[in-house]
Amino acid sequence: MALPYFEQFGWEATVLAVRPECVEGVQDPLLGRSLPEGVRVEWVKALPVRWTRRLGVGSLSFRAWRYLARAGRDLLRRDRFDLMFFSTTEFPLMALGPRWLREHGVPYVLDIQDPWVNDYYDRHPEAKAPGGRLKHGVSQWIARWLEPKVLANAAHVVCVSSAYTDMFWNRYADLHHERFTVLPFGAAEEDFETLRRESVRQTCFDAGDGMLHWVYVGAVSASMVMPSRAFLLALRRAADQSPELQSRLRVHFIGTNYASGDRAQKIIEPVARDCGVADMVTEQPERVPYFQALKCLCDAHALIVPGSDDPGYTASKLYPYILARKPLLAIFHAKSSVVRALRETRAGTLVTFDERHDAESLAAVIDREWFQRWPVPIPQTDWQAFEPYTARAMTHRLCQVFDKL
Repeated sequence: MALPYFEQFGWEATVLAVRPECVEGVQDPLLGRSLPEGVRVEWVKALPVRWTRRLGVGSLSFRAWRYLARAGRDLLRRDRFDLMFFSTTEFPLMALGPRWLREHGVPYVLDIQDPWVNDYYDRHPEAKAPGGRLKHGVSQWIARWLEPKVLANAAHVVCVSSAYTDMFWNRYADLHHERFTVLPFGAAEEDFETLRRESVRQTCFDAGDGMLHWVYVGAVSASMVMPSRAFLLALRRAADQSPELQSRLRVHFIGTNYASGDRAQKIIEPVARDCGVADMVTEQPERVPYFQALKCLCDAHALIVPGSDDPGYTASKLYPYILARKPLLAIFHAKSSVVRALRETRAGTLVTFDERHDAESLAAVIDREWFQRWPVPIPQTDWQAFEPYTARAMTHRLCQVFDKL
C-alpha cells in the first residue's frame, strides 16, 4: 500500500522478501503486478515447510531467518541505506534490527500491527490458542525474551493502535513517548481501479441468483467470536419475524482461518448452528486471493464486519469495505480506533459494545440498529473526511517519521 507513494515523498525503497513459492497459503500474482514499475525487490528462499513440519514448526520467520539475515547483511554492505523498516507480523524477524544496527550502524523502525507479547489467551483460558497451548506458550516465551531487546534499540515504533503504544509504555517505563507514532493502515484506493481494469471474478457465491448475499471476508479470531455470535443471534430474531428474509438471505463468512488446506477449521458455522441459523450461513475457512476478496465485497448486497473484544484491535480490512460502497454494518469495541473513522466518514452503520455487553444484549442493539432498518441504503460517505485514511495520506505521515529520523 505504501510502495506507490514512497518516491513522491522523497524515499526510495528496496524490499527484502521471501519468494512466493516458499510461503504457505493463498497466492495472488495480481498483487505483484499491481506494484509500481521499478520497485527493487530482493528475493530469498526459505526452508521447505514439508521438512520443518516434521519438527512441528511451520513459522516463516524460522524457515527464512538465515536467508533473510544473509541477504540483509549483503545489501547493507553493498549499498548505502538511511533506514530499515520492519513491517511484518513475523515478529522474530524484527530481532535482525539490533544485529544490523550493531554491524552496519543503520537505524531501524518497527511497524507493530498486532501484539507481539500477547496475554489474551492467558486472560481468556476458554479461547483456543493458535497452534495449541504448548506451541503458543513457546512462541510467547520467545516473544518475552526478544521484544524488550528489539524495542530498546529501535529508532522509532509505529503502531496501528494507541492501545499498543499504551501497552508498551506500561510494560517498559524507560521508553520515551516521542519514539512512538500511532499510524493505522491506509485505504488502498488504487486496488479498486486494478480490480475493475483486470476484470477479476470470484467463485464464493453467485451474485445474480436472486438471493440476498451479505459478506464478511477475513479471519475470525477467538476475540471476534462474541460479536459474531451477537450478529447471528440478531439474524435469528430477524428471520423469525420475516420468513421472506429467511428464504432469501445468505450470509457468507470467507477466509476465516489463517491455516490453509486441511488444517483450516470452521469457526463460524458451529456458532451459527448454536444460534439456529445454520441454513442461512456459509463459511469458507480457506483464504481467497486478495483481489478476489475485494470482488466478493463489491458483489455483495451488504457487508458485515465483526470486531474484537480486544479494545486495541484495529481492523485494517475496514477500509476496503468502505471503498466497496455497500450497506455496511460494523460491530466494534467502543474503544477501537475504527469507531472514530466510521463516525467521521459516516461510511456505515456502527454498533459499539464494551465489557458490559454479552452476546444477547449486543444482539438486541444489532437488531434495532440494522435489521429493523433493513433495507439500509448505501452510505453517503464523506469522502473528504475519508482522505486522511487513504494509503497516500498514511504513507505521507510515515515518511514524515522517516524524515525526522
